[in-house]
Amino acid sequence: MPSEVPTVALQRLKKDYQRLLKEPVPYMKAAPLETNILEWRYVIIGAPKTPYEGGIYMGKLMFPKDFPFKPPAIYMITPNGRFQTNTRLCLSISDYHPDTWNPAWTVSTIITGLMSFMNDNQPTLGSMVTSESERRLLAKKSKQFNMKDKTFVSLFPEEADQIRAEIEKMNQEELDSIKEEEIALKNRRRGEASRTTPRLSAFVSNMMMIAGVAVLAFAVRYVVMAAAEFEKRR
Repeated sequence: MPSEVPTVALQRLKKDYQRLLKEPVPYMKAAPLETNILEWRYVIIGAPKTPYEGGIYMGKLMFPKDFPFKPPAIYMITPNGRFQTNTRLCLSISDYHPDTWNPAWTVSTIITGLMSFMNDNQPTLGSMVTSESERRLLAKKSKQFNMKDKTFVSLFPEEADQIRAEIEKMNQEELDSIKEEEIALKNRRRGEASRTTPRLSAFVSNMMMIAGVAVLAFAVRYVVMAAAEFEKRR
């Protein structure tokens, strides 16, 4: 644990962690790195009846040394379809908005707020627009993605053991189904892109034609005016 962490931040983060262990919050977990209490990993479990159902999403909290007087930076690591990965998220509970930060907010408060934003579709810096089908596909792929992350396996052993057992039970048919969904989604994107390209080309062509007509009209007007001026001088 870094010796340069101020006492206030150290004590507060320890207290928040102990509270999370004693009073677990549904659909989430969080823990600091063993080597740095200012850097945490959190896990959000996709809530039922949402596009994230069945998914497990890991992210990162980077606390400043003057926490709890200033908010942490919030990142999402697991692909999810709602937030960009490894990008600072602009939320009212993050370091993008220190003016709205409340020092009384705990780690559990922060992640609960993040879950609320995740289940909403309000755009913000770091968010992204995807279809529900894509988010459901990412939910299915999230567990295998997390198992490739050593930090996830180390900090969340219960979830790692559960995922390991689920993967072992999955038959080839289920694995093939996920791959087929992924291929279908890619083909759908290509189809949308191909439909968009002709429209864009037509728009550009029309704009170029309009611009050409405007230039020609201006040139004709200029010639007429120049001829008139020449006649006056004669």
